[in-house]
Amino acid sequence: MTQNSPPNQPKPLRSAVVTSGANRAAARSYLRAAGLEDEDFARPLIAVVNTWSSVTPCNMHLGDLAEHVRRGVRDAGGVPIDFNTIVVTDGISMGTPGMKASLISREVIADSIELAVQGHQLDGVVCIVGCDKTIPAAAMALARMDLPGCVLYGGTIMPGLHAGKEISIQEVFEAIGAHGAGALDDESLKQVEKAACPGAGACGGQFTANTMAMALSAMGLSPMGANDVPAVHKSKPAEAERCGRVAVELTKRGQNARRFITAASLRNAAIAVSASGGSTNAVLHLTAIAAEAGVAFGVEDCNAACEVAPVICDLKPGGQFLAHHLFEAGGTRLVMHRLMQAGKITDTPTVSGRSMFEEAREAVETGGQTVVRTFAKPVMARGSYAVIYGNVAPEGAVIKLVGHSTAQFEGPARVFDNEEASFDAVQAGLIQEGDVIVIRYEGPKGGPGMREMLQVTAALKGRGMQNVALITDGRFSGASYGFVAGHVSPEAAVGGPIALLRDGDVVRIDVAARSIETTADLSTRAAQPPVKEAPVGVFAKYAVLVASASQGAVTIPNPPPAQTRTPAQREAS
Repeated sequence: MTQNSPPNQPKPLRSAVVTSGANRAAARSYLRAAGLEDEDFARPLIAVVNTWSSVTPCNMHLGDLAEHVRRGVRDAGGVPIDFNTIVVTDGISMGTPGMKASLISREVIADSIELAVQGHQLDGVVCIVGCDKTIPAAAMALARMDLPGCVLYGGTIMPGLHAGKEISIQEVFEAIGAHGAGALDDESLKQVEKAACPGAGACGGQFTANTMAMALSAMGLSPMGANDVPAVHKSKPAEAERCGRVAVELTKRGQNARRFITAASLRNAAIAVSASGGSTNAVLHLTAIAAEAGVAFGVEDCNAACEVAPVICDLKPGGQFLAHHLFEAGGTRLVMHRLMQAGKITDTPTVSGRSMFEEAREAVETGGQTVVRTFAKPVMARGSYAVIYGNVAPEGAVIKLVGHSTAQFEGPARVFDNEEASFDAVQAGLIQEGDVIVIRYEGPKGGPGMREMLQVTAALKGRGMQNVALITDGRFSGASYGFVAGHVSPEAAVGGPIALLRDGDVVRIDVAARSIETTADLSTRAAQPPVKEAPVGVFAKYAVLVASASQGAVTIPNPPPAQTRTPAQREAS
């Protein structure tokens, strides 16, 4: 018979199943060899999960940052237990077969965190993250396990300096396009390449890493302000210590991750993404986090967030500034303060122990800053993306709206069955103004892995092409901008109508109507999938398990059904 704990007695530690009693002597023997002592067995055991790697500036400093997290854990009365997991670096793998590993790594990271923590029955978790997929993966793992914990983003890179101007990795990809067009010689390209990334930190614009770092702060899963501090800033170690203390305090209070991952907090996160002009990848990641937490929140909820939150942050890729400028202007706290004042977000709990509104009220705006505007004078009068539907994408597609003012586009399809073929066509000058580039068989199953198309969008930009649309069942980098629509669902590999498009078919996209249609009669056609080498290993496993992009491309069983709206339903609403 199980008895309740006496009043005012702390809840028994989860790790006691491993550390307590005569039968656990062997386990304690291993732990003693690893440095634990008698008193440690009565303390919260906190997993410090690191995505450190020497392959990328995004994550190369996280090993040092972990020591400060460990110090915070110890100071709060916990015992840090270190684990490492992987990272696949989008900036390096972009435009190569390696990019197929990127989104798959999100699931592998979440799985590995779950296995390490559950396998040792640890009490709490701090996840230290950097490059794009590590951030949502950490949140997905916490949501799945529903344990006390928080996420610490390693911080943005500082800008590079070239020809007297600040630049980011975005300018390198665009320089590749200019080089392909003959507008930039080899040495000039090399100079941009050498200048763009001066040291540690993740990509500097409001690309996917900084977008998701802000989203987790807006969700309450990262302590407010911790993620804003740049990687090399002198205050970053103190923020790491704070995260270590927060994880222990959450464990002692028994406040698990799903307390903070709710429909309301996910909506706050989606609104912050829209207001900041963030990455369309946030739609994929927020719906995946929701699925892991068992929360009903899908692509239509993301679209609704954009309908109420015009863009107020003047950030790259569509704007002028970088993440370190946002930090100096007042950071995520300032953005949330603007949203609170405008009545666009709700008050939700955060891992700091304070509510979102309490955190937002402490915003300090730097005088004269122009990074974060007011809703009276937004950067864009609409949100940063929209979810659109039609006979090309019955389950939806996500169209990026920052960086252009185009509301409608109609043109002939130029169809490619992989990213490489489309990039080669752009670089060869075979794409004309007015074309609609269609890249298919790059979806979650078809890739497999749903690659990003930054190389193609940047090449178009670098060649000075202004009037080209691009649709794909793959994804777009946070650094992509232009009239681009990704996540087309159902994807080509499962028989989606994008597989039936042919060169010359007229495709029309209407943002206001939220539609993506072709005038071609697709009912008379049969798909002709390209001959591809069958995936093996983790790629084959992923292709079998992965759900539609409209469901967050998760691999857990029975994800929530895709939220879709017919034109009639949209008109009725």
